[in-house]
Amino acid sequence: MGIREGRIGAVEAGIPADSAGDIVDATGLLVLPGAVDVHTHTRIASDAEPDRFYTDTVAAAFGGTTTMLAFDNPGTGISEAAQRRLRDGVVEWRARTAGDAAIDVAVSAVLTAQQEDPIGDLAWLVDQGVPSVKCFLVYDFGIGEAQLRDVLAAGARTGALIEVHGEDRAMLDAGIRAQLAAGETGARGHARSRPPIVEATGTARAIALAGEVGARVYLVHVSSAAALAAIAGARAAGQPVFAETCPHYLVLDSSRYGLPEALAIRAVISPPLRDRSDQDALWAGLRDGSLDLVATDHVPDRLTVEKRADGRPFPEVSNGAPGVETLLTMTYAGGVPSGRITVERLVDLVATTPARLFGLPSKGAVEAGRDADLVLFDPAARRTIRAAALHHTSDFTPYEGLEVPGVIRQVMLRGRDVVRGGMHVGQRGDGRDVWRVAER
Repeated sequence: MGIREGRIGAVEAGIPADSAGDIVDATGLLVLPGAVDVHTHTRIASDAEPDRFYTDTVAAAFGGTTTMLAFDNPGTGISEAAQRRLRDGVVEWRARTAGDAAIDVAVSAVLTAQQEDPIGDLAWLVDQGVPSVKCFLVYDFGIGEAQLRDVLAAGARTGALIEVHGEDRAMLDAGIRAQLAAGETGARGHARSRPPIVEATGTARAIALAGEVGARVYLVHVSSAAALAAIAGARAAGQPVFAETCPHYLVLDSSRYGLPEALAIRAVISPPLRDRSDQDALWAGLRDGSLDLVATDHVPDRLTVEKRADGRPFPEVSNGAPGVETLLTMTYAGGVPSGRITVERLVDLVATTPARLFGLPSKGAVEAGRDADLVLFDPAARRTIRAAALHHTSDFTPYEGLEVPGVIRQVMLRGRDVVRGGMHVGQRGDGRDVWRVAER
């Protein structure tokens, strides 16, 4: 492979070495494109924590992710003033993250019920390189089904890909009330309040609304066989439905909620971890194409800050866990050695398809003309996941103590090393704010 001016010049046998350049010997290693994580809730910098965004981008680099999309939803640090309008959130996110990333980053907008005329801003967003917008059907900033239908129709007109957190609000609210009334106030109550039918119902409704208005729709963090069945059925009927799952649903299961509460709270994620049968269904969906990609849903919570692990009832506990540094590692470990997926499919799931669906034509593949974002991965080595050895801004990992195959030896961003020999060798600001293109 020849690299020149940050791009891959050629991939072929017999390329003559450039005497003026460096030669990297990758014997015994897999040379992979940098992962593209399209689902993170990374916190932007503040006066109190000026390094928080930068640190999580460094963590992503250690994990082999060279491009990261981050949402600007409430809770990620966007000001209350900027939350009032869709375009204002994007403008503020870009201003406050400029020059602050160790890898390439891009904003992914969140549309909320509190914003002024968000549909009117969709065309502007697409023109400004933000062709994806996420809608929640739950939480205090989530929208209703009538507004979702209008947003999907606007997405079809403008080329914006509408992402949906597919849980049914009425069923979820009833489930929460039932668990609290039964005295199930901890992590187990959280999981029981959101059974697969809650996800499947919200997912099916979003798909039906998209079909009615002729829009593409993208379902985030699919966790259950029931939700996947709705997606697979729509795809079989020819509807443009896309979907992701996350590493935690592929390698962890609902038995975590039976652990002591101090450990179980680390798995308070929405949707919650599911049974092994759901896990098997997700792997099957990755193999047969019912699921398009794997992303992290990274939430850099800390146990005593955002998680507030002090015995509060589960509705007051933040729903999320860190994962930006373990996307490639956990997807490889859970899928490739066991034969669930091939290395080629791994690359498609964490790099090529995310880049294609989210408008990043220079990313996602080891091909001439693409950015030389590369990962040298040692499949013969093994490691044990420990929070103390990770670099993200959380103080825990849901994968604590898991021994996994595969170690990342070197990471390049546009042909320049950012991780080598277990060290971050890049600089703050190496990453660029990448404007994306809509599929029309």
